[in-house]
Amino acid sequence: MEKYKDSTQDIDTRVKDLLSRMTLKEKVGQLNQKMYGWKAYMRDGDNIELTQEFKDTVASWGGMGALYGLFRADPWSEVVFDTGIPPEKSAQVANEIQRYVIENTRLGIPVLISEECPHGHQALDGTMFPCNLGVGSTWNPHLFKKATSQIAAEIRARGGHLGLISLLDILRDPRWGRSEECLGEDPYHAAKMAAAAVEGLQGDTLDCLQSQDKVVAIMKHFCAQGQTTGGHNASPASIGERELREIFLPPMKAGVEAGALGCMAAYNEIDGIPCHANEKLLTHILRDEWGFGGVVMADGVAIDRLLALTGDYQGAAALALTSGVDISLWDTSFTTLEQAVIEGRVSEEYIDRAVSRVLRIKFLLGLFEQPFVDEGLARTVIYSKEAREINLDLARESIVLLKNENKILPIDKNLKRIAVIGPNAHNIYNQLGDYTAPQREGTGVTLLQGIKSIVSTQTEVIYARGCGIRDMSKEGFAEAIEAAEKSDIAILAMGGSSARDFGTQFDINGAAIVSGSPLEMDCGEGVDVAELELGGVQEELLREINKTGTPVVVVLIQGRPHAIPEIVDNCQAILCGWYPGKEGGQALAEVLFGDYNPSGKLPTSIPRSAAQLPVYYNYKDMGSEKSYIDMEASPLYTFGYGLSYTQFRYSDVHISENSVHAEDIEKGSKVKIYVDVENVGDMAGAEVVQLYIQGRESSITRRIRELKGFKKVFLEPGERRKITFVLGKEELGIWNRNMEFCVESGKVNIFVGGNLTENIQLELKML
Repeated sequence: MEKYKDSTQDIDTRVKDLLSRMTLKEKVGQLNQKMYGWKAYMRDGDNIELTQEFKDTVASWGGMGALYGLFRADPWSEVVFDTGIPPEKSAQVANEIQRYVIENTRLGIPVLISEECPHGHQALDGTMFPCNLGVGSTWNPHLFKKATSQIAAEIRARGGHLGLISLLDILRDPRWGRSEECLGEDPYHAAKMAAAAVEGLQGDTLDCLQSQDKVVAIMKHFCAQGQTTGGHNASPASIGERELREIFLPPMKAGVEAGALGCMAAYNEIDGIPCHANEKLLTHILRDEWGFGGVVMADGVAIDRLLALTGDYQGAAALALTSGVDISLWDTSFTTLEQAVIEGRVSEEYIDRAVSRVLRIKFLLGLFEQPFVDEGLARTVIYSKEAREINLDLARESIVLLKNENKILPIDKNLKRIAVIGPNAHNIYNQLGDYTAPQREGTGVTLLQGIKSIVSTQTEVIYARGCGIRDMSKEGFAEAIEAAEKSDIAILAMGGSSARDFGTQFDINGAAIVSGSPLEMDCGEGVDVAELELGGVQEELLREINKTGTPVVVVLIQGRPHAIPEIVDNCQAILCGWYPGKEGGQALAEVLFGDYNPSGKLPTSIPRSAAQLPVYYNYKDMGSEKSYIDMEASPLYTFGYGLSYTQFRYSDVHISENSVHAEDIEKGSKVKIYVDVENVGDMAGAEVVQLYIQGRESSITRRIRELKGFKKVFLEPGERRKITFVLGKEELGIWNRNMEFCVESGKVNIFVGGNLTENIQLELKML
């Protein structure tokens, strides 16, 4: 038996043996992910067959490294319920793909099936969870781990192996259309959430990958894509190494430490070097410094963009490959690698390096022993009761209460009449965000449906759309105003939408192309904005509703932090629901009527205006307060902010030692911070206890605040809990003048509380 087929051999031996048997063409085939997965099959009624295009692609390379998007469904792929692969047939089709590749190639190397899952598997009937900004608002890594475990189980049950998930983008400019894919604006917070996601997708050990419910996490996008220029997608990140290391690298580093086996390079450049050509980033930092042993995937057609540097496809391929990219995505450049080696443009050693990494993933997944998946598994996993419960829990915890004037919330369920108004009150797609598959009619819960299900049978609920997201028409105003006038309270669902439709134009990589036309989509990939006010005539509708004198509660369903001073001034309460997912309407209704006490905290600052940008909380200490003469410099609502229906009291905050030698922390000593948190209200609830530091007397300028710890704790009325935070080198260290990570002497102010501004302060001396 060949060694690579012998499961008793270690993986390195098997990889080396298989690599030695491969031709150059077969090797290059393992590095190409050229084909769109939805073109690998054709469906006619209940019959699904592999296409000739798929068979020709396998033949041309003597195999297939990876197949992207076999189960993808959306307007770009034009896959819908009538043409796509239903869950109950998914494993069957995936098995046919594997069987064909194995039986019709010389070496029988299985293929990797890679799938998008930014907030759930982008496939027919995939569970659609809240978008990442909503996930970030939960401040609950454990719950996110449960959600990503469900995502992994769904992908693997269909026959997929790689989960492409947005975890690395730090939100620094909310004008960017992909803001919804960010976990927030803070590196520590995002790192903790990202690590949990990796553990959920892959499991706690590499052995978990051979089970039927785990996939390899392909974390995207590496790196600094959130540091846009002007809020434009894929624009240059004009930052130096310090900003890169302090703000943008921590989520990927945390992912590597959690065992992540994949990442996707970002479209942007950093200080003049495109990420796909950045050897320092993809090799020296990622692999040499952090010990990453997985694969680096290119973003869609991104390697072809390197032609601007090299002038031809072979040069682009050689540059990306030698920099550290292992596997392509749709581009032409990597298809020229065989010729590039023959002509001496790149050494075959780099081909072998990348192929070894791809093969290692296949061995870790156990595909050589078990390339096929149980064909009855998907139906059980995808439609499970547990999936809906996790989704609902995540939606509940994602909701942030921003304003509650005179405690108007929670609403009495027995009111005589309630008006539910707005473009996001009864549109399931507007709750789901970008990268969303078509939804079955009648599934999911809109806000209107959630409210109707929860109020008294004696309460009349009146619905009026009022206006659109970007549409300038006021035809619906009269109906909405009349509904508000007749009601005891008006709930106005406003915000944005990332819902693509089949009339949308798409770029070559699937990004939406939105011009000045009144399409309702105002967020998502390729949908950047210059202003941050709500679109269309939404604010005008709110002003008119407020004039009726009926109390107004605003529910924001959105993919970015909009500037909302007008909203704040024209209502009595505000809930921020982000895109809350398929169960979002139920979760929002539960919060509105007090069945669930809101516990979300903002993962990103909400600005007063786009003119303030940047407005993130952790700016550099300038020695004086930031100010403008024409507007307050502070955000409208800051990072970490969120109200509750109960109250929490902090007491007995103390530190294990007031002074410590920097050298001892450098060697592994820790400092502990203790705080008692008590629920002093009359309703059970969860509080996010937050710890920030401010370094002083350092060799470099420090940030005004830096999050270095958080814990979410549930407390019954009157219950008190002691919380402990541990600070070590990772939390107290800095990148010094020589870009060395170390602990310096100086002073550290420590702030503990329920948000950024209301806290108790301590001082730690670093000797």
